[in-house]
Amino acid sequence: MTITAQLPRRDVADGRGLPTAAPARFTTSSDTGDPSQVASDMGDLAARVRSLMALQQNRALQLPLGGHFFDIVVTANGREAYAAVTVLDDIQHTGSERADACGPVIEDPQRSWFIWLVPPGTSEKWMPHRYAMCLGRPHTLALPALTATEPPGPFWRRPCRGDRLVPPAALRELLDQFRPGPVPHETLLGSVLSTIS
Repeated sequence: MTITAQLPRRDVADGRGLPTAAPARFTTSSDTGDPSQVASDMGDLAARVRSLMALQQNRALQLPLGGHFFDIVVTANGREAYAAVTVLDDIQHTGSERADACGPVIEDPQRSWFIWLVPPGTSEKWMPHRYAMCLGRPHTLALPALTATEPPGPFWRRPCRGDRLVPPAALRELLDQFRPGPVPHETLLGSVLSTIS
């Protein structure tokens, strides 16, 4: 398709002069960067992009915790954990959105766990808790496919969305209130997280 219509023109006075501008100066620099020092935290960027593409294609993916993504809080599942999710639905609900407004939560029915996705850096501030374990770097987590919303296998109890994570302060208070247990041990968590899908 070829467009032949003229664009509208603005009338300009004939005697209007253009302001003078200094000539452009380009300087050469002898600074060279060492490729091994450039963006050291981006060394695995291609692997992360491939992982995110896998998630969009409804395949499971492994993602490192911390950084710019999220940390996790792991609790037992069960009635007490479901009650915490329901209260978080109310806390995080805004306006006319869906009723399941809680940030992303993965349920692993085989291990009887809830994996709550919380903001990155939470693991550095999280004090020991009787009913939860918080993990960040250097652990990785195998995320279920975005379409996995029911068993068998790990599934999204609350969907993964780009606009929210679970608020750690509210989660901590609810865990104190509802007391889901028992808590998985950190060593076990670290060895199993990358294989849950």
